[in-house]
Amino acid sequence: MKAVIEVARRGSALRTARGQVVAARKGRSPDYHLSFENARALFAELTPARVELLDTLRRVGPCSVYALAKAAERNYSNVHTDVGRLQELGLVERTQGDAVFVPYESVEILVPLAQLA
Repeated sequence: MKAVIEVARRGSALRTARGQVVAARKGRSPDYHLSFENARALFAELTPARVELLDTLRRVGPCSVYALAKAAERNYSNVHTDVGRLQELGLVERTQGDAVFVPYESVEILVPLAQLA
């Protein structure tokens, strides 16, 4: 399963839902979709530091926030805040032992340069 992060026009949620239903009927796990109204909103939430954290976490595997901060060579408090927001967005999850991890094989960010009317 992958996470698809995109800038999507209003009304595209129905199209995404249809795709998820089709995938489920075929026995596949539907991809996780996270949509933003515009590129500014997307990049306000997915800052370069947060994208880098996703990459680091995917590379090192499940770990504590402290271990992630060490691996990313960042301040613990900032990493803790960023992990919390990534968790709210559904891009990071926690194990029962409180380790954080990225539950997706890949994360795709789609930003169209121009949207058709």
